[in-house]
Amino acid sequence: MSREIYLFIILLICYCCNSQKTSKRSNNVNNVQFKIEKSNEQWKKDLTSMEFYVLRQAGTERPFSGKYDKHYKSGFYVCAACNNPLYDSKYKYDSKSGWPSFDRGIDKSILLDIDYDLGYPRTELKCISCGSHLGHMFKDGPKNTTGNRHCINSVALKFIPKKNEF
Repeated sequence: MSREIYLFIILLICYCCNSQKTSKRSNNVNNVQFKIEKSNEQWKKDLTSMEFYVLRQAGTERPFSGKYDKHYKSGFYVCAACNNPLYDSKYKYDSKSGWPSFDRGIDKSILLDIDYDLGYPRTELKCISCGSHLGHMFKDGPKNTTGNRHCINSVALKFIPKKNEF
């Protein structure tokens, strides 16, 4: 009898997780008109396979594998899909998470959304210009600043040295 109950509980959990995934994005972004909109076929032509996976399918690169995790040059980080300025290097810090981390983005460059990929709500960060997935925001950032950690995939970013300011 306990085996059937155990199986029922597992099936119930799987059902709940899957039902949340079908509506994994909040309604905040569904009606947004982005400046840059392309078909999936066009994005696949314009991006590498890893960029497409992260930026357009909300994937995540492996921790400690991205080129900007330990990158601390002075400049700006822009969206790899559309070159929209996202982060100033002065707000980057080492969170020891394995991904580039910032305590804030450039004002009005990042859209906050909610995803339920793990079965609970997380704050997803997207480019305001093209809607590409960048990463997630957590409330475990530096307490002496915003307290936020923008945990960003390196592949979602391109770096522009400070000498080429916008």
